[in-house]
Amino acid sequence: MRDFFIFNGMRKITLNFSLLASVLLVSACGNSQSVQTAAPVQTSLNTNIQQGDVEELLNYLSSDELKGRQTGTEGIEMAAQKIEGIFEQSGVQEYFDSYRHNFKIDGVEGFNIVGMLEGNDPQLKDQFIILGAHYDHIGVQKAIEGDSIANGANDNAAGTVAVVELAKKLAEIDDNKRSIMFVLFSAEEMGLQGAKKIAKRLKEDDLDLYTLFNFEMIGVPMKDKDYLGYLTGYENSNFAEKFNEYSGKKVLGFLPQAQEYNLFKRSDNYPFFEQFNVPAQTISTFDFTNYNYYHHVADEAEKLNVGHMKNVIESVIPGILKMANTPEKEIKLN
Repeated sequence: MRDFFIFNGMRKITLNFSLLASVLLVSACGNSQSVQTAAPVQTSLNTNIQQGDVEELLNYLSSDELKGRQTGTEGIEMAAQKIEGIFEQSGVQEYFDSYRHNFKIDGVEGFNIVGMLEGNDPQLKDQFIILGAHYDHIGVQKAIEGDSIANGANDNAAGTVAVVELAKKLAEIDDNKRSIMFVLFSAEEMGLQGAKKIAKRLKEDDLDLYTLFNFEMIGVPMKDKDYLGYLTGYENSNFAEKFNEYSGKKVLGFLPQAQEYNLFKRSDNYPFFEQFNVPAQTISTFDFTNYNYYHHVADEAEKLNVGHMKNVIESVIPGILKMANTPEKEIKLN
């Protein structure tokens, strides 16, 4: 991430969600029994994702083979092809003529990866929720102890994995009235350029954007918090309040340092806020104390907590689906 955090300084919880349980009332009378009508039985929402899939994609994106996924390099091309293949296999649609949104910045060819799930409501499907994360990193750097590849596992292969796994699961659930777009941003490390380019393009296309939910550095858990991840720009909207209400638990919280260092403006959510003036915010679990390898060659997959990542991904699914299905736009700027 580009200047997302200004200090060098992000293990296993599994939660299952159920929406409704059926109630069976039986009353006895003499030698006979009468069974009163029970509430309809509804299948619990299956939010389970495969931890092996999380680990496999994390390991690939942050492998030495991809050489740090710098924009314009063969490594990020390999990452893009991997993501495109998963989207296609999972039934995630193209939004443009392909999964790629191409742009050029300072002579460098870049491209965001964009997929979507069309909503199933005739009116609400024209409204969009964007789930995003940047998939680029800083590439090859000055060697430290013989290692020159900045693998970018936490920054931001972790967030990329979250968006890809959410795309797979939401395509499987297939129950969204609003349309959901999945964007993997490139050139974040060049100044949020990929996000700026596509935000401008979508604004020109008159996209009806409801919210954007961005994932940044979710690879290690925080300690002594009563929430799972903090939301940048917490005070700017009722996003966290409504999302926690939808989720039935405190998924998103407030981190004072996020406000102090204005992290709201330091990741790919911000260009969308500028263009659309809607709630566009980032979840992170890096809290300035729990990870020492920001923009460092030692930011590698083995240092992350895959169980925690799985939990983050599963925990946001109910809130995302509720956002996608409320009759009105309930999440608003303050």
